[in-house]
Amino acid sequence: MPGALPAAKLLGVVVLVALGLLFTDGDRVRLVLAGLAAAGLAGWALRDLVAPVRLAVDAEGIAVRQGFAGWRRLPWPAVEAVRVERRTRRGLTAETLEIDAGDSLHLFGRYDLDAPLEEVADALHAARSTAG
Repeated sequence: MPGALPAAKLLGVVVLVALGLLFTDGDRVRLVLAGLAAAGLAGWALRDLVAPVRLAVDAEGIAVRQGFAGWRRLPWPAVEAVRVERRTRRGLTAETLEIDAGDSLHLFGRYDLDAPLEEVADALHAARSTAG
């Protein structure tokens, strides 16, 4: 299901453009706002298509996506903690994978990694323990 979310975002772009064209009644401000919202959503979908991998792990450490084309390397000694944070607000629970590297904090959601966050955290802990 990795392509489902970008496809939904692109469908949202089409819907926004269609609604903008149908309901603006000649009002340029509404048309511009619908166009800006559609462009933002299209950029978000493009990011999912161009750079689908957000996190990689090997014996030396973790690599996290930085921007569209860049990677930031976090060697294992720099990684202070890897944990899944759960926050409940107004009856909804949100989970976030946090990678604390001292001077930086990297946050990933379920849809960023396309895997259950507990499994990703367990895999990172296992990779770290085998690295030494």
